[in-house]
Amino acid sequence: MTSADVDAAILPGLLATLHLPSIARHWKRLSEIADREGWPAARLLTTLVEIEVAERGTRRIQRHRAESGLPAGKSLATFDFNAAPGLRKAQILSLATGEGWIGGGANLLLFGQSGTGKSHVMAAIGSTLIDAGRRVLFTRTTDMVQKLQTARRELSLTATLEKLDKFDLVCLDDLSYVRKDQAETSVLFELIAHRYERHSIAITANQPFSAWNLVFPEPMAS
Repeated sequence: MTSADVDAAILPGLLATLHLPSIARHWKRLSEIADREGWPAARLLTTLVEIEVAERGTRRIQRHRAESGLPAGKSLATFDFNAAPGLRKAQILSLATGEGWIGGGANLLLFGQSGTGKSHVMAAIGSTLIDAGRRVLFTRTTDMVQKLQTARRELSLTATLEKLDKFDLVCLDDLSYVRKDQAETSVLFELIAHRYERHSIAITANQPFSAWNLVFPEPMAS
């Protein structure tokens, strides 16, 4: 057995130990190309590391998309802006970049009657942000309320809120369906207060902000 054979036998185990699956898949093929074409060692190493970095980024985006809860097929490409003349496409595209609001803790509110595409737009923005490397959680507001109420009963509300900090954006869909109940709305206020000026929230609602007294027990300040 030659030294090259020994190296080839040892390398897969080393790559597994270092958690470099992409290099493990591609090193043999690229090494053969490098030997045949006379690549310098630096070129081979750079090519392998570039592949590892690129595929690691792809896997990370796939994980973030899987955990996001975003509805399938809701993208900017599939949204009919002509059917929603009240929306400015340029503004939505700008929001989808995350520049100027994600990271600074700014929030996004989308109002409109049922069927106007609010949820689609919010999901599309979230999907684009994930492609840009952000972490997004999309959930019905009622589901989030139930989760937070359970956490409060189990004395783990603070820990649950802190776990949500890993998301750059939490999307609360259909705020208006939350009952006008102190227990429900108080946990929402806990979430909003916890993320205030730290991490962003996006909300869709059928009522404008001025009518949120229909949702919350106390009238909202205008």
